[in-house]
Amino acid sequence: MEESTLIEKFHYQKNIVYSVLFFQQLIAGGTHIVAKVVVKDINPVSLTMLRSVMAAAGLYLLVKLRGTKLNFRKEDFRSIIILSFLAIPVNQFLFLYAIKLTTPSNTALLYSTTPAIVLVISNLTGMEKAVFKKNLGIVIPFIGILIVIFERGIDFRSEYKIGHLILVFAVTAWAWYTVKGKSMIPKYGAFKTSAATMIFGTLMFIPVGVFDVVQFDYSALTIHHWGGLFYLAFGTSIFAYLLWYYAHSRIEATKVAIFANLQPVLTTILSVLLLGQIITSGFITGGIVTLI
Repeated sequence: MEESTLIEKFHYQKNIVYSVLFFQQLIAGGTHIVAKVVVKDINPVSLTMLRSVMAAAGLYLLVKLRGTKLNFRKEDFRSIIILSFLAIPVNQFLFLYAIKLTTPSNTALLYSTTPAIVLVISNLTGMEKAVFKKNLGIVIPFIGILIVIFERGIDFRSEYKIGHLILVFAVTAWAWYTVKGKSMIPKYGAFKTSAATMIFGTLMFIPVGVFDVVQFDYSALTIHHWGGLFYLAFGTSIFAYLLWYYAHSRIEATKVAIFANLQPVLTTILSVLLLGQIITSGFITGGIVTLI
């Protein structure tokens, strides 16, 4: 009786974690939708600056409440600076710039290739050995992405193509962040590493975004714009991350990673329902190949 009770309790807790992960992916999928809407009226530079400052302020408050000290070993400080640069000035800025030019579903799909790009970087840097199955796992998603990128033909002058090319750099930066962060997380923990890179990355972006933010006409913003900003700053950059961190502490990392495949699917569904996006046969074909 006791054994069956323990089993039931285990399954109950696991179901809670899966529910949390699904909700987390729904929030993450909504990020692409919200960013697409908000970036229409707030330029990418100002939006990156406002989002980063708000998120950094929220994370700094959490750091203080948790009693975490953002101190690092001298030999690791260079790595933290590089991670910070990849996180905000490169990844977040390029993401917001690219989504202005392309669709939320395409953006989410390209970000789903992050594990494949991580494998490429790991192979090139000698961190992982190249084996047939892994190489196949690299090639297949890139074929799917190429189908999506060139579904309208080869014309690099179009906004879609420019947006996709910018996304390639954004996703590559995020993959580099993932690879380089692997050595920092065991030493300092996921929360401390992420909080530091968000805060330091925001400080790096200030010289770029401060003039746009100061000159921006805030009177043109509605409650919907501010709601979108809060969603991007606190919902995505803080709350969704905390849910992800919670799941990682409860179940295996591989099971958590599987849920990341939900993001382009959920984003596509939300794009159709909320933005009236038309899903093409090229996107469906490329999406299926990529997710395989």
